[in-house]
Parts: sequence; structure tokens; C-alpha cells
Amino acid sequence: MGKALIIGAGGVASVCIHKCCQNSDVFEEICIASRTKSKCDALKAKLDGGKTKISTAQVNADNVDELIALINQFKPDVVINLALPYQDLTIMDACLATKVNYVDTANYEPLDTAKFEYSWQWAYRERFEKAGITALLGSGFDPGVTGVFSAYAMKHQFDEINYIDILDCNAGDHGYPFATNFNPEINIREVSAKGSYIEDGKWVETEPMEIKRVYNFPEIGEKDMYLLHHEELESLALNIKGIKRIRFFMTFGQSYLTHLKCLENVGMTSIEPIDFEGHKIVPLQFLKAVLPDPASLGPRTVGKTNIGCIFIGKKDGKDKTYYLYNVCDHQECYKEVGSQAISYTTGVPAMIGAAMLLTGKWNKPGVHNIEEFDPDPFMEALNTFGLPWKESFNPDLVE
Repeated sequence: MGKALIIGAGGVASVCIHKCCQNSDVFEEICIASRTKSKCDALKAKLDGGKTKISTAQVNADNVDELIALINQFKPDVVINLALPYQDLTIMDACLATKVNYVDTANYEPLDTAKFEYSWQWAYRERFEKAGITALLGSGFDPGVTGVFSAYAMKHQFDEINYIDILDCNAGDHGYPFATNFNPEINIREVSAKGSYIEDGKWVETEPMEIKRVYNFPEIGEKDMYLLHHEELESLALNIKGIKRIRFFMTFGQSYLTHLKCLENVGMTSIEPIDFEGHKIVPLQFLKAVLPDPASLGPRTVGKTNIGCIFIGKKDGKDKTYYLYNVCDHQECYKEVGSQAISYTTGVPAMIGAAMLLTGKWNKPGVHNIEEFDPDPFMEALNTFGLPWKESFNPDLVE
């Protein structure tokens, strides 16, 4: 069917590549590219021999010219960006220059400040539309599947949705006193930032971890969860009809929070460069170097994740509640693809989003968030490729 260039060789990329190979009728050929080519070669060695043809390349995703040269050499039909969020714009620039479709899993972040918003990428809308190519933003789980869930609920269950609570629970245990389940730098920037939610069309800002709730998650049980800012709030508030309030909650154990507070107190989560023995270093980047690599957590992580959305709205003039969610088992993910569930729940939707573009099921030139497309083929693919969804029509609500 087509060719995909996958930029990145970490845990999420590994899952996405495994899934592309499982979907070989669509992904006839892939090229894995990263700054460290040996990582790409290692992934190729694991998966070579199937129907999908795999090649590798070295590329600096900060360098637009290098990206353009690689795209012109490989000639992909879609670029799947699984690099760092700091590199979204350079990769989008390269896709524009070569007129190739683009997919990512997280919004652009400036390197020098923890700021999560879509303004930088939305500024590309007209240029992508004129080029006749599609940029699919946020094809992970949250953002990603949560947007597809919202579009599905809007299409099939509601006339209008007034309230959405996105709940992200990771009940996995990796045995370390402190570790992050995805890129430590991105994770800690996200968690230590101020929280916010949208109500009546306006952002309401909170202090980090100020708002706590306890929720009884299906197949997991009661967990503490905290309100965070998350990028999909911004797009869902615009694209889902009738929104009055939308919030995002994520679970954290007390050990994680205690360690994080200590690290904050001694300055290790700072993104401001400091002088150390004649060198400029960023404390958070140094911390990332000494923490366990998230890709190494797979074999030792047990437990499950539960990520989903609770919707409150109206259907035929009557009040209605509806809960769509996925439960994913860390060990089952590791048995299948060698990664824990956090990487799995992001890598699978990245493959599916790219497949939607390659097959033409989604075709809308411009820059679009995932909830702007027909959710049905994506929802079907979730069941096929390892992230089956469940629904409840009488869920517990979040106060």
C-alpha cells in the first residue's frame, strides 16, 4: 500500500514499528531513522524477515536540510514523527518542502520553556492545505485515542457533549523508588507545570498537583489522581459541540510525588542552564541521564493501565453519561512487542493514524487534530491491533 518514514528509535517507536510490520498490507516498506543509527539497526534486526521491507538511516531531526534529503531519498508516503516534541516544527518544515503527509503523537514544545499548546503547529494550517498534504496532530493515546473517543461519542451517543473528564491511570509497578514511564525530560516538565482546565470557554489555572480526586478505575480499583494541563483540552474544546468544561486527570503514587518534590526542591527539575566545571548543563537533562531508561522498564513492570473519557451531555433532550476506556496489561504488552504499556498505548495509535492516511480513509489536506476525522475506522483498528475499548453507560462521575 505505501511507505512510511519513522523518525525515532525509542520505546514508542519500537512499538509502532512492530505494529507496522503486523499491518504489512498497508506498510509495505518502512525506514527507521534516528540520530543514533545503531538503535535503528537493532530494531531492524529484530523484525527483518517479514513482509514489510525495513531500512535504516541516520538523521538529525533538528536539521531541516538533513530531513529533506532523507525524505527525498526514501520517498515515503507519510512521515511518523516519534522524536522529541521539540523537533515537531523542523519535521513539519521538511514535510512541507517535500509534500509528504505528517503524523505525530504530541504537540510542539519550545526547548527553553515548558509550554504546551498547539499555536505553533496550527500556524501551518494554510501552508499544508495549499501543499495538498495532511498533518495529523496527536495520534498517541492522550492526545490521540482520547480525541477519537470524543469524536465517537459525539457521533454515536450524544447530540451535544457538555463535560469531558479524561482519566489516565497507570497502576503499573516497575520496582524502582523513582522512574518515569516515558521520556523523563518530557514527563517531569509536564507534571511539574501548573495545572489547568477549560470552563465556559476560558482557561482556569491551578498550582501543580493542587486538585486531587480519588477514582475507582475498572479492573484496577481506587487510585489518587491529579488535575494536569494537557494539550488535547485545547483542541477538544474547539472541535466537540456543546463543551462547557473539560479536564484531564492522571494518577500518581505517593513515592513518585515525594521523590519529585525532593528533586524540585534541590533544583534538579530546572530547565535553566547552569555552569558546572566550565560547562553549561541543564539540570533536568542531567537527571534524565541518571534515571532508568523507560525502554528498560518493560520486563520488570507489572499491572495495568486504564485510560479513557467520561462524557456528560444530552441525547434527544435527555441527560446522558457515557464512559469509553481501554485497559492495557504491562506484561502482555512486553510479551508481544518487548515494551511496557505506556509505550504500547502510544505506539499503536501512531501506527493506526498513519494507516488512516495511507489507506485514504482519512484525507483532509491541512493541519488537523485527530478528533476532526471520522472515528469509526480508527475505533475498529484499535480492536484489531491490541487496544480494545470498553464502554459503560452508568459510570462513576468525578466531582
